[in-house]
Amino acid sequence: MKKHLYLIICALGIIASASAQTVPLLPNVNIGIKAGVNLSNFSTEKTLSSDNRAGFLAGAWARIGMGGLHFQPELYYNSKEVRVEDSQTKSVNTAKFRSIDLPLLVGKKFGMFGVGARINTGPLVSFAVSHDQSVGDAFSNASRLRVKDQNYAWVFGAGLDVYKVSLDLRYEAGINKLRNGNGTVDVRPNMFNLTLAYRLFAL
Repeated sequence: MKKHLYLIICALGIIASASAQTVPLLPNVNIGIKAGVNLSNFSTEKTLSSDNRAGFLAGAWARIGMGGLHFQPELYYNSKEVRVEDSQTKSVNTAKFRSIDLPLLVGKKFGMFGVGARINTGPLVSFAVSHDQSVGDAFSNASRLRVKDQNYAWVFGAGLDVYKVSLDLRYEAGINKLRNGNGTVDVRPNMFNLTLAYRLFAL
């Protein structure tokens, strides 16, 4: 009986030691910079249609991880462009939006030895900095967009880490709606972005 009890205690000790080695007691923190391109599109209703247009983004990120899970806040400057057309008046609006974006993502990483894949999701708040809208038809205001100071989206993404370098592909689904100049049509800003990130240091 004592022998069996001794073996059980030893086995529990080995399991506890292995668990302590695989799951750190303190979170690891990574901080870096990132830049990339985006492809904007506004999902529209009724008479408006939009074309995909390319823009860019650049900023910083942090990743706080523990036990394979991580929290990743980011802050970056985002320049977006979209071409909106009213099918009735044929009025065309080429709009450029600049904002400071703050995504707050949670995710999971798979891999080891500095190489791995990630999946993440979470909300994004976009603070408008400026916007320019060029309406081709001066007599029609239908394609002009009413830009809000704050906009919201939900992010879905996946990434690949190779030591200090990361590649991320994401989709941002717009939550709140923007209205056109006449107030008759609602549009939602959606976006794909592809970014390259570099880890500056880890804590």
